[in-house]
Amino acid sequence: MTTNCLVPPRDSYKDRVYTTGIVGFEGLKHIPDRKNKNPKDFSEIIEHAKKFSPPEKIDEGEITVGFAHNATLNVAEKIVEAVKTDKIKRFIVMAGCDGRRTNRKYYTDFAKALSKDTVILTAGCAKYRYNKLGLGDIEGIPRVIDAGQCNDSYSLVVIAKKLAEVFGVKINELPISFNIAWYEQKAVLVLLSLLSLGIKNIMLGPTLPAFVSPNVLNVLVEKFNIQPNSTVENDLPKLKIVA
Repeated sequence: MTTNCLVPPRDSYKDRVYTTGIVGFEGLKHIPDRKNKNPKDFSEIIEHAKKFSPPEKIDEGEITVGFAHNATLNVAEKIVEAVKTDKIKRFIVMAGCDGRRTNRKYYTDFAKALSKDTVILTAGCAKYRYNKLGLGDIEGIPRVIDAGQCNDSYSLVVIAKKLAEVFGVKINELPISFNIAWYEQKAVLVLLSLLSLGIKNIMLGPTLPAFVSPNVLNVLVEKFNIQPNSTVENDLPKLKIVA
């Protein structure tokens, strides 16, 4: 584990988890930083891995990735043309942090219900709920544009700002909806980034963050119209999406 999310591992698995860099966890072995510009010493974890059988394949298929803002903006003209000709009628930002509980399948069902002229913009582990559904493309533009990790949500903001610039409107006037997956603290930064741009009508789910007290919730609702997601059938029209 190097960056991003680390949940408490089971005791039966702790002896097989190593940390390095900025990540540490009580009871786990930590690989020290490099010294004097020498490589890190991963010999212990390599020898440990050799004691086990090779992993067995549990899945197969293809996933299209690599759509951070630079790559996406290189084909901006193609995307803009698809919007102008109504081949892309709406973008839906389904980024954020996901979890392991079964109620998270909401995002799988939501993606399946989207019309074929809708493009998903994603970053973070939320994408694993729908990036293997084979949603196809629109004129060669993937219907799941994956910018990367949660930290790469910045790319989605850059893309949205560029689209607003091209069409000469504010971000809230673009055909973009936001249905953000919430799971852990780091997603606060993603949400605050969106709010700092004045983006409104964001849905969060499947549960609201623990830090949202009644007073905080009132501010978010009054100023930004933030609301919890509920069911796919109820939320599609709220987000101006036709299935």
